[in-house]
Amino acid sequence: MRHIISILLQNEAGALARVANLFSSRGFNIESLNVAPTHDETVSRLTLVTVGSDEIIDQIIKQLGKLIDVVNIIDMTKGDHIERELVLFKLLLNSEDKKELIELANNFEARILDDHEGHYTVELLGGSEEIEKFILALSGRVEILTVVRSGAMAVARGVPLLTPG
Repeated sequence: MRHIISILLQNEAGALARVANLFSSRGFNIESLNVAPTHDETVSRLTLVTVGSDEIIDQIIKQLGKLIDVVNIIDMTKGDHIERELVLFKLLLNSEDKKELIELANNFEARILDDHEGHYTVELLGGSEEIEKFILALSGRVEILTVVRSGAMAVARGVPLLTPG
């Protein structure tokens, strides 16, 4: 099962490497990883996506909790949360397909950021499932040259589960 794990960690050199090393040393894959400082400059939020059974994820969380840099951890997929990901597409299409791209972009609330000589840059913000549906809708209609994804970010609904930051 896919899990989004949100970690508050001390904003110090090597903290990210220690988290990544924990995953690699145990043979677990990180599908996506985002790290950014919070409003507290001493703490960063690391959001990662991985796949594993609930038992394996619980084991990972326990191991992460032993790292000195980790302030707090939560498996976002165990509670009600909002997930978003940003993706940028570079597409190649002819002028006849432009109308279809505009319609598709409108259906998914995507934005066309640039149109230069048939090369279109499109931005989509949404959940991972919505992004996968958009990619599927594009496939076979236009030539996808580049896909740049931010990876999932998540926040709990209602009362914050991770503090500070």
